[in-house]
Amino acid sequence: MATHYRLDEQHHLLSTHKTKFQLPKGHFLFTSESVSAGHPDKLCDFISDSILDACLDQDPNSKVACESACKNSLVMVFGEITTNAQVPYETIVREAIKNVGYDNISKGLDYKNASIIVSLDQQSREINQAVVGAKHEDEIGAGDQGLMIGYASDETPELMPLTHHLCNKLIARLQECREKEICPWMRPDAKVQVTVEYKRDGATFFPVRIHNVLISQQHDEKITHSEIQAELHSHVLKHVLPQQYVDEHTQYHLNPSKAFTVGGPYGDAGLTGRKIIVDTYGGWGGHGGGAFSGKDPTKVDRSAAYAARWVAKSLVASKLCKRVMIQVAYGIGISEPLSISVNSYGTHAEGYDDDDLSEIVQESFDLRPGVIIRELKLRRPIYAKTASGGHFGRTESEFLWEQPRIIDIAAWKANKQQQQQKQQ
Repeated sequence: MATHYRLDEQHHLLSTHKTKFQLPKGHFLFTSESVSAGHPDKLCDFISDSILDACLDQDPNSKVACESACKNSLVMVFGEITTNAQVPYETIVREAIKNVGYDNISKGLDYKNASIIVSLDQQSREINQAVVGAKHEDEIGAGDQGLMIGYASDETPELMPLTHHLCNKLIARLQECREKEICPWMRPDAKVQVTVEYKRDGATFFPVRIHNVLISQQHDEKITHSEIQAELHSHVLKHVLPQQYVDEHTQYHLNPSKAFTVGGPYGDAGLTGRKIIVDTYGGWGGHGGGAFSGKDPTKVDRSAAYAARWVAKSLVASKLCKRVMIQVAYGIGISEPLSISVNSYGTHAEGYDDDDLSEIVQESFDLRPGVIIRELKLRRPIYAKTASGGHFGRTESEFLWEQPRIIDIAAWKANKQQQQQKQQ
């Protein structure tokens, strides 16, 4: 039954509800989050990518679609793997759990005593025939249908949105403090969240200040809440947050639940591929819906998302726009993309528009899966490291999708002029 209010009651309800965030005109808030390697979902990502790396290390042509799940002391690995590699799956799972830091049941899992269930089958022959068949490497088809998103923004040197960049930096520092025993009370599970106030300036916007930061860090039973807050300030926040964005109004929510001793798989079930926004751009741009971890590079969910980031970063690095989203779509077994879309949000450089940027992308990048795999060297065992801290905005040399291609605009203009002359 609908609830009806008299006019005076409606006025009272409105008058008692206050706008919580008082911002100057043209300003807005945006929040991103990230989670540590010890978060149950990230643990599963790490297990799946550790198995992928073990397969690729021996057989670079391995076809891997590996999922993992965990709860309490049970870890399951399941999916489809076709490989010539001899892989001791259970050993790899236990080593992955150990590497994340779960070496005692009091932390949420013990790699020595965990129950491991492995249920892996071979890839469907129909999928293999459609994707690879007798095709040349450059002509292999997409491993599935779907759409992938790439995004870049000039608000940080890494060309990542500031909110998500700071989240990933906080997670990296938390893990460093735990692994180096700077904060020996820390346990593997953690989550962070950063809210930044932005100001619009026409089609563009830029970060003004950090509005609030939230950290939830799993801890042992011996430390007090006030000690946790003090150590997070001194050992984490001061090492990560850029001082030009911090002011006296910046808010800190440090372990707001007060106690966080029960974490990992004992605190929550985990599943591969459940942190797709954490893995990408923290809510900026968009997402095609496909997860990355546990998938070999013939799966365009992964390889084409890396390529789309490469393209987006190259456009921004080439000063063709200030921020941009790239969408690429594929069909299973088909090598050429079914569509390519470029959206620069009106930030394109003077003299260009999104149609021009789309032409530049199509002339400068070959987005067939086989070519992506070759150019970005995606058959290497480099994936376990991506399972924590995001897949983008990283500085490690092996992640070639983070090395932008500076586009030769003069050559593109000359080629376009030549084509127009031929049409005339």
